[in-house]
Amino acid sequence: MAWNFRDNLPIYSQLVDHLKRSVVSGEYTPGGKLPSVRELAADAGINPNTVQRAFGELEREGLIYTQRTSGKFVTEDTNKIESAKQELASSEIRHFLFSMQSLGFARDMVLTMLENTQEGEEAHANS
Repeated sequence: MAWNFRDNLPIYSQLVDHLKRSVVSGEYTPGGKLPSVRELAADAGINPNTVQRAFGELEREGLIYTQRTSGKFVTEDTNKIESAKQELASSEIRHFLFSMQSLGFARDMVLTMLENTQEGEEAHANS
């Protein structure tokens, strides 16, 4: 997997975001085992302490848990996963709306543009 870390955010927070997205998208399934700290650090080309910090954050949020001697696993609590999914979606929407407003678009114009884009994609898919 290609890892592209941005300079404007701490690597651990980018890793938390990536892992969270992997959990909510189903790439890492509920109850599924996560790569070890060393495996993930080697794959991403980062310090194992950074991975450990990201895992700690996800564990505090309840998305993963540790089984002594067995490793880290994704929670089986689908409500927690759905909550994280909704939280990520809300963050994306807020970011998108802020970006569009900074371009000078009013909220109603953004909604109209979204509807038009959706209609265009549906028409394209049906042709």
